[in-house]
Amino acid sequence: MRLTAIFMAALLLASPLVAEPGLPDEAAVQEVLDEHPAVVAARARVEAARARAQGLRRGPHEFTLSGSYTRRRVDLGGEFDEYDAQLTRAIRLPGKARLDREIGEYGIVAASNLAEDARHQAALLLATHWFDWLSATALAKVDQAAVINYEQSLVAITRRMELRDAAQLDVDQARAALAEAQLALDHSEGSAAMARARLEVHFPRLPLPIEAPDLPRPEIADARLSQLRDQVVANSHEIGAAQAETRRMASVADRMGRDRLADPSVGVRLFSEFGGAETGAGLIFSIPLGGGHRRALAGEATANASAARAEESLARFNVEETADADLLDARYRIAAWQRSREAVDAQTAALFKLRRGYELGEIDLTDLLLGERMVHDAFRMEAEARCEAMRAITKLRIDSHALWLMD
Repeated sequence: MRLTAIFMAALLLASPLVAEPGLPDEAAVQEVLDEHPAVVAARARVEAARARAQGLRRGPHEFTLSGSYTRRRVDLGGEFDEYDAQLTRAIRLPGKARLDREIGEYGIVAASNLAEDARHQAALLLATHWFDWLSATALAKVDQAAVINYEQSLVAITRRMELRDAAQLDVDQARAALAEAQLALDHSEGSAAMARARLEVHFPRLPLPIEAPDLPRPEIADARLSQLRDQVVANSHEIGAAQAETRRMASVADRMGRDRLADPSVGVRLFSEFGGAETGAGLIFSIPLGGGHRRALAGEATANASAARAEESLARFNVEETADADLLDARYRIAAWQRSREAVDAQTAALFKLRRGYELGEIDLTDLLLGERMVHDAFRMEAEARCEAMRAITKLRIDSHALWLMD
């Protein structure tokens, strides 16, 4: 029996090729992220915020036209047509218009940041399903190599039995090992098909190759990882949205405080009485007298502003935690992959010795098949570790906006 070249190929899956090995096409990614329902909904909310800001700039007050018509009968005087009409409009007191503009502008900034964060979350979802597919496919390739290896082993052992150099028990053991490898292949191929189906459901417009691309080596300088970690915080739209919401709520609180002194209404009034015998025009003025209701609304707005400040701090904590977790996870996964590479090298060297010992009759087939199984497991662990390392690096790059996202 010989360790097939396919196993070696599984070990050395793809060295770095072009700009983004192992990732989908950049232009296609931008398109599917723009079309993701969560992103579309968030951008619609930005338009809603712009419309709301336009309304706030114009102010809440409109002209009000009111009037009445009366036909009056007077004893011995006959009947008279009488009417009156008035046009009024409330006027924002000084400072309120500025605060309304601020509220609208901060609302746009918050909605815009939330839209970018929705795109960020869609990119993370794409990366999750993409690497699920690549990981399952990589394991399927390793399992396929194992099946081919066991098939060759079974052929060789069967031939030795025919030459009376091996027992029927050896053939049965080789056949059982092949059946186990085929079962593992069935599972991994099913997982790969399921992962691809999920990717197609969530991102139907993303063009997928017939075969999943090979997983590249997770090689990146540690200094670059630290730099990306800092960019996670610096480029966070979650923090940007929280900051804008804090400022918006502070302006709302200030606005409600000023609104305890209500806006006055001014206007003109025309009237005609006694069939036009008495006419007139004048100015009218009114102002609501604020009380407990306006005071309560101002208190509510102040409390909401305090809550927004606390939530901004919480957003910073969460982003800092994400940045640190991304960095530590990437470092740990890269180190684990390096250890898995060492394990593959050691298991492969041991297997060559076992093969030689079996050929010389110094060990039995059971030990050899155990060695084969351990090499198979080592290749699987290497593929899994490589995928998880690439997944962690990609997440750090997305969270830092170094991949797929633009500020």
